[in-house]
Amino acid sequence: MKELLSTRTTLSLAAARRIAQTAEARAIADGLNVSIAIVDDAGRLLHFQRMDGSPNSSVEVAIRKAEHAANYRRDTVFHQELLSQGHHVVLGLPHSLPIEGGVRLQAQGQSLGAIGVAGAPSAQDGEIARAGAELLDAL
Repeated sequence: MKELLSTRTTLSLAAARRIAQTAEARAIADGLNVSIAIVDDAGRLLHFQRMDGSPNSSVEVAIRKAEHAANYRRDTVFHQELLSQGHHVVLGLPHSLPIEGGVRLQAQGQSLGAIGVAGAPSAQDGEIARAGAELLDAL
């Protein structure tokens, strides 16, 4: 019966908080104020924080970027680049936000969720999100 069940690693709240703290430290170092969302592998919000001075719109955008990366198991920049190449079909993807700043969270070959960052220009959002995601590389 055990062979019918799989074992998987999941993202803990403690890990989500540390990922967000690492991303926030990068944002502070860059002089930026952003919102940071961490979702689990099902794209459900696990942790959220909004830095003082971040734009109001950054709240929903950060969450949507994280959901996109988790649900499509691709960083949002992948779909942004397809769109910039004229592949407008990307606009029809359900519940997507093809704007850089959503990054998958992976460990040991497993998708654990995603981080979404919004509030700065999208390329900088992506850098901040990748800084948070890199925390898992050390594991």
